[in-house]
Amino acid sequence: MKSILRTTLLLAVATGIAVSPLQAAAASHQPPREGTPFSRLDTIQPVRESARTEALEFFWYDCGHSQALEQPLQSWTERHRADVDLRRVPAIWQGSREEAAQRGHARLYYTLERLGLVERLQTEAFRAVHTNEQDLITEDTAAAWAQSQGVDQQRFREAYGSEAVGRSVDEAAELFVRYGINELPTVVVQDEYRTSPTNAGGVEAMPEVMDHLVAQDQQRHPAHTLH
Repeated sequence: MKSILRTTLLLAVATGIAVSPLQAAAASHQPPREGTPFSRLDTIQPVRESARTEALEFFWYDCGHSQALEQPLQSWTERHRADVDLRRVPAIWQGSREEAAQRGHARLYYTLERLGLVERLQTEAFRAVHTNEQDLITEDTAAAWAQSQGVDQQRFREAYGSEAVGRSVDEAAELFVRYGINELPTVVVQDEYRTSPTNAGGVEAMPEVMDHLVAQDQQRHPAHTLH
């Protein structure tokens, strides 16, 4: 699927940068500052009560940069398992020509989440949609793919058609508006600061920026460091 969202000009700006903004800041002994490699949300969101720092990843299965972040994000999440809650939000840009496909992919994601299969199948879903160009937009195509991954068809279809999954899909569309997302992937830390490939200097530099934002949050809220 050819997508203007997948080939955004913003992402082209980030291509080929060898040294991340955080590395440059460290070399000059200056702390990274708001703007680059991260920016503050236009509207600060109310933070959910949690003993840990929250990170929201906005992604799309049909986005090559989201796919490129997946493995580093899994490693990052493993390192921060004790002090960070990662919440994934699939992309739905309302009114765009991609909305129907994005809603189908979002329903697939939330079905996997409801079944407790995200950790096992997230990478495979990216591979199926983006690399193998499989159409997983409908219930039938998504269920057939899930079955090929060893998932029980009845359980999958029950979750796929559930009201809970439908509500999650609608909420994802609302979150994209609320957070003003204009690039994928974007990671928001503690509902206040965000980073993206353009901000960070490439997908590979994002985990380093996320480390900084988590440390910044935990300095301001020491309770979030409790395990």
